[in-house]
Amino acid sequence: MHALHVATAEVVAPSAPSGPSDLMVRLQKITDEAAARHDKEAAETPRQLFLPGMEEHMRAMPNHLSRCPLFASVAPDQKKIHDGTVFHQTETVTLKGWGKQLTEDQADIWLHAVYLASKVPLGQPVIIRKREFLRGLGRDEGGSQFDWLHRGVTALSTFTIAIEARTKDGKIKYSIGKHPSSRVMQMLGGFDYDEETEEYRLVIDPRWRQTFGNREYGFLDWGKRLQIRRRQNLAKSLQRLISTSSDVVQRYSLEYLKGRAQYGSPMRKFRDALESAMKELERLEIIAGGRIEKSTKGKEQAVWTKLGGNHAQ
Repeated sequence: MHALHVATAEVVAPSAPSGPSDLMVRLQKITDEAAARHDKEAAETPRQLFLPGMEEHMRAMPNHLSRCPLFASVAPDQKKIHDGTVFHQTETVTLKGWGKQLTEDQADIWLHAVYLASKVPLGQPVIIRKREFLRGLGRDEGGSQFDWLHRGVTALSTFTIAIEARTKDGKIKYSIGKHPSSRVMQMLGGFDYDEETEEYRLVIDPRWRQTFGNREYGFLDWGKRLQIRRRQNLAKSLQRLISTSSDVVQRYSLEYLKGRAQYGSPMRKFRDALESAMKELERLEIIAGGRIEKSTKGKEQAVWTKLGGNHAQ
């Protein structure tokens, strides 16, 4: 007679149900992981430098760059070498720079290069044919102008900035090159030149998109800028400054304007240069009524009325 074996099942006590706090932790982890994936995909997706309101005859520059002496009205032999120079320091913005002093000629190159870059996804090379580029700048084609363009592109490619923008309550909107975890940003990314095709391949750092954020940039009438006479770099500099404010009547102290232009000569000479620059801008109908007068505090200031074609966002 065989013994009867009765199989018994092992009884496993059911686990205690997860509490509400455990469930919330798991849900939050899933949400954070999904958000991280979304941010990573968004960062890796090429985006264009879309600037609402910019038309073919306009160029644009972030206000923080136009308000400071990053591009100075100085002669080539007066250029300084900057090593972490603080160009702009306010409650909400800090801007530093490294490299050889940039000038208004190089501001022209940068403005036109960024305009062309706005037509392709950021981070992708911008193909620039030097003859067409020079024509876009209103310049002649020739050996000396080719050399001028190459020097300008090289200067912009070797100049770097660090910029941090904050809200009025201290929250960081964006930070570029300010902390060890973020590298500094080139005015123009690395470039290659092909002698056979006479083409530059420029790269615009995708982070420039942040500096144009919240419509914190001004538009310049490009046609009028190209009509500004040679050796009137201060007029070009003022055109950029004018674009940063929507105020119709604008007032700036001569002390601020002289420092912003990095003008090394005495104030009396700067005053003459400023009057000449304002007349040039009046000729092109960029401003009207340009004059130097005393403020209510008895300090000299430049005053003008802003006309159409150069406006802030």
